[in-house]
Amino acid sequence: MRNQVLHGYLIHHRRYREKSHIVHLFSEEYGRIDGILRQNPPPQYQPLTLQATGKGDLKNFTKLEILNFPVFFQGDAFFAGFYLNEVLLRLCPLEEPMPETFRHYQHTLLQLQHLHQQQAPSHYLKQILRQFEHVLLQELGYAIDFEIDANQQPINPLAHYQFQSTEGFMPVLQHTQSTLSGQLIGCMQNYQIGNEFSPDQLQLLGKLYRQMITSLLGDRPLKSRQLWIQNTQSRS
Repeated sequence: MRNQVLHGYLIHHRRYREKSHIVHLFSEEYGRIDGILRQNPPPQYQPLTLQATGKGDLKNFTKLEILNFPVFFQGDAFFAGFYLNEVLLRLCPLEEPMPETFRHYQHTLLQLQHLHQQQAPSHYLKQILRQFEHVLLQELGYAIDFEIDANQQPINPLAHYQFQSTEGFMPVLQHTQSTLSGQLIGCMQNYQIGNEFSPDQLQLLGKLYRQMITSLLGDRPLKSRQLWIQNTQSRS
């Protein structure tokens, strides 16, 4: 590409040589795209535009322009923003457009700015993070089938299942703390994109998406999750 205008957000950067940075951008046009920026990197969570030139995986970024006022997250909103960016960096393929995830990322950042105004911030935060993960995993091609089990049989409300990231819901004979009831799995069958998740759906997706994302990440855990847990423990 040559002088390709990109609109997006900085999700990570690191110093490169004396006065440059390697910048990881989540863009509307190309999804995650990496490049070298020969100036100080922009703040995170702010929309920006720049130009990209180059044929390899690492482009040259120029003509950076920040399009909005600074956004500063504190407390749980800070760790949630860190989590969003780390998941995008680790899971999104290079230079593959992800329009639905991009739109939902923008919406989630806006929602995080209102976290401190919520009467039930913990529930609100779970809701917006599960919504983001739901869109991201679907666009990555890892949507979960809540109607059919691993044996291609309909989910039985009276049965119990063990979720396996690569296979789906595997029927089991005995119920344990790690198994899921068919009735709970079935609560997702009538879900419509854009609606809020019910308490049962949040309970289910909290378990499934954590397991799915952990499996996709491999041996390297999320730093944002570790720091979030440490911060929560230090406050208790």
